[in-house]
Amino acid sequence: MMRTRPLKVALLGCGVVGSEVARIMTTHADDLTARIGAPVELAGVAVRRPSKVREGIDPALVTTDATALVKRGDIDVVVEVIGGIEPARTLITTAFEHGASVVSANKALLAQDGAALHAAAVEHGRDLYYEAAVAGAIPLIRPLRESLAGDKVNRVLGIVNGTTNFILDKMDSTGAGYQEALDEATALGYAEADPTADVEGFDAAAKAAILAGIAFHTRVRLDDVYREGMTEVTAADFASARQMGCTIKLLAICERAADGGSVTARVHPAMIPLDHPLASVRGAYNAVFVEAEAAGQLMFYGPGAGGAPTASAVLGDLVAVCRNKLAGATGPGESAYTQLPVSPMGEVVTRYHISLDVADKPGVLAQVATVFAEHGVSIDTVRQSGKDGEASLVVVTHRAADAALTGTVDALRKLDTVRGVASIMRVEGE
Repeated sequence: MMRTRPLKVALLGCGVVGSEVARIMTTHADDLTARIGAPVELAGVAVRRPSKVREGIDPALVTTDATALVKRGDIDVVVEVIGGIEPARTLITTAFEHGASVVSANKALLAQDGAALHAAAVEHGRDLYYEAAVAGAIPLIRPLRESLAGDKVNRVLGIVNGTTNFILDKMDSTGAGYQEALDEATALGYAEADPTADVEGFDAAAKAAILAGIAFHTRVRLDDVYREGMTEVTAADFASARQMGCTIKLLAICERAADGGSVTARVHPAMIPLDHPLASVRGAYNAVFVEAEAAGQLMFYGPGAGGAPTASAVLGDLVAVCRNKLAGATGPGESAYTQLPVSPMGEVVTRYHISLDVADKPGVLAQVATVFAEHGVSIDTVRQSGKDGEASLVVVTHRAADAALTGTVDALRKLDTVRGVASIMRVEGE
């Protein structure tokens, strides 16, 4: 039987995503009612600038007092799309205390304080859903948390930031330099005026923390994630990648150790083979590759950001939370029963592509090979070119621990015949 009394929704934030959430709630009201089993009503919208005209939103609903809105007591669901740590954290916990469940798109807050927020939701018997926090419209959190709940996920490998993928794709396809590609991304609206969070990997690291926690049923915080940006990637790196049959992507990589006793989470640029599914992800799109024991290899692909795609994920969560509310139940919460430690980056094992500037004279290759051997790093291939006394030496290793590679590079820098280390790039996806 259809309930006639509406479920009331408070919207915190009405920017690019929030305005789309409000629009879809209005234009798809009948469909949402049919899918939920009760109408949903936008009961209030908290904003910073109340004088701004917001098409389709009754000005009487707009307020600058977000705290009063979430404390009303008649709100069923709070949708938080303001981002940042505070006041979002306090507003979410206040919403739980006053009877509301929460749908959030706040990756930074969830990566930093997800455990505390989940605990607060459980304490008050509320839902905390956040599909929109990772990879925009792509269904990813729910498949990991629910569809694969009976399986064992061993690896999550993905492109989870559209800005960086656009820049790297442009560098690869046109030969543009980093700054030129960034300028185009900014002009097209793919990059913020200050792109630091994207290009230095902070955004992807927050998403990696969330994905690792869900995939491995353990707590992974933002501080646990190794992070390396992509501002030092050059056209020469892409040329080297092409010679190896690879391209370069900024990847979020979450892995369970072979012995199952620990996990790792990291974000950094990496070469991946052109025949890997992630290599074909172009422009500002996102894609996540999941490897599970029973399900095998799964790939999730689609637009990872933007108002409408992110709002789609928010509305999906809203429907689920409203259904739970009507049923008098809550959905799946945090699963951290494994309590696995997060290993440091030094213990991560992978392949490496190292480009060295060296003196072009006899014995240099032997010196370099000796240093690799002394640090227990096995060489797969070597390519040397040069003239007029200067040369370039490209070394591709077999799999080695990051700490061993770091020691190798430190020792190489001390050789008189090594002029400099032009680049170090990990090789993934093989």
